[in-house]
Amino acid sequence: MSGRELDAAGITDPALRAAYLQCRRLNARHGRTYFLATRLLTAERRPAVHALYGFARWADDIVDSLDPALGVDARAAALARLREELEAGLREGRSSEPTVRAVADTARRYAIDHRHFGDFMDSMRLDLEITEYATYADLCAYMHGSAAVIGLQMLPVLGTVVPREEAAPYAAALGVAFQLTNFLRDVGEDLDRGRVYLPADLLAAYGVDRELLRWSRDRGRPDRRVVAALRAFEDLTRQVYRRAAPGIALLDPVSRPCIRTAFVLYAGVLAAVADSGYAVVQRRAVVPRRRRAAVAADGLVRVAAARLARRRASRRGARRVPLRPKPPVAPPATGPSAPPCEEVV
Repeated sequence: MSGRELDAAGITDPALRAAYLQCRRLNARHGRTYFLATRLLTAERRPAVHALYGFARWADDIVDSLDPALGVDARAAALARLREELEAGLREGRSSEPTVRAVADTARRYAIDHRHFGDFMDSMRLDLEITEYATYADLCAYMHGSAAVIGLQMLPVLGTVVPREEAAPYAAALGVAFQLTNFLRDVGEDLDRGRVYLPADLLAAYGVDRELLRWSRDRGRPDRRVVAALRAFEDLTRQVYRRAAPGIALLDPVSRPCIRTAFVLYAGVLAAVADSGYAVVQRRAVVPRRRRAAVAADGLVRVAAARLARRRASRRGARRVPLRPKPPVAPPATGPSAPPCEEVV
């Protein structure tokens, strides 16, 4: 994050600037795809996005720590302390914890509903208590706090051309789509942490359980039953992308390229998983660098066009009537329609 971005956002206090920079580092280290997309936002909006994602990454680091010295009880205590800091920071507008200081400032600047942060912390706590989900509905309840509310936090920062409540269901759905993608990509890593996010009933429909996932990992290639289950989860995820796609056109035109780029890159992970032969039990699937560069370049062109249109409208002094372009094409569905995740959307 450059001084220009902090200046553009009106962030002048040295300690607060340092807090935002810490959030940026966390976002850059953990979220390469979304960090790349964030660079397509206008300078004054980027610090807020880094604060939201940086805080989420900080909490996630506590939950997912592989440090053997940090058992469940120690992580639960650390998470409880972070929640206390967050609640005080949101209430008082200050904190000694840098990520809390930045996210509290962002929440104040953009009038973000504090309940979203409480729901997020609730789901982080669940990661210390629950290691699998029986059904997709159960998983949806978890994803309300871990994913849907992230989309809802982002809406005030991105801006909309319609009342916020009209865009909210799509923002929540996109958060869920991104997390479902991560669950598919990270099957093996989550298994190492003792967690399985793919619903147990979906796995059982193909004769898969936790032991078979481990056996597939140990043998070095996925069992055909595991491949079938992962393909079904991919189909489900594609359906959620299709639900979320129309919401991009409801955003402020200058924010659309950022979210469209994230949409295309995350959806591209699904293709990378398929191209790997669904070997995500053994290794993480990644979007090829050339593809990432091409999508980012397209985003830059769209950003330039949106900003030029805004400048022209401003010079004319005319009331801007934003167009609603066609949303990006969601990955085609190849299976039955996925449950809509009504609990979070």
